[in-house]
Amino acid sequence: MLEEKLVTLKGRLIEYATLVEKMIDLSIEGLLRKDTTHLEEVMKVYEPKANDMEIEIDEDCITLIAQFQPKAGDLRAIHTIMRMNNDLERMGDHAVNICESALFLLERPAVKPLIDIPRMAELSASMLKDSIASFIEADPKMARLVCERDERVDELGEQVLRELITYMSSDTSTIERSLHLLRIARNLERIADLSTNICEDTIFMVDGRVIKHHKDA
Repeated sequence: MLEEKLVTLKGRLIEYATLVEKMIDLSIEGLLRKDTTHLEEVMKVYEPKANDMEIEIDEDCITLIAQFQPKAGDLRAIHTIMRMNNDLERMGDHAVNICESALFLLERPAVKPLIDIPRMAELSASMLKDSIASFIEADPKMARLVCERDERVDELGEQVLRELITYMSSDTSTIERSLHLLRIARNLERIADLSTNICEDTIFMVDGRVIKHHKDA
């Protein structure tokens, strides 16, 4: 009975992850294609759905623990799902933040052509997709490879920061717009970080090993 319920719970988490992926994709598409419809859809349609799903999954996890008092691998699986559920909820919030800044920017002249932010978006989105795949397939090797890509996202974020500091220093009228671009970059970095968390939790679920403070383990 517990095994069947765990399968159902994992399915719900995957459904939730797919919804969050869609939110992130639409937030970036809206920014790059100047499509406010996408941005509004994320904020008004997808976010309420995501919030409801997060609460339902959390409640289901608590119910399973109370009802079955799972041990060992089953307990690790439920613990992992609870942590991933929280990470996905935060990713949804980051997608909303991106939409808010994108709506602000689309009403104003561009500070500069967007080069590194689209690269960050592509990397962050792929990290989320692969982190979920590693969970579905219970594949710690794939999870480790995703973790390794986080550094590249951070490097791109630093590049965005350096460039925008130059723009703000030379033209103070760009400061507010630049800060919104920085906000988008920081939210993409956080999505990548949270994808790494999911991978670390997958490794814990499969191997029972904590690698958070020693990634080379």
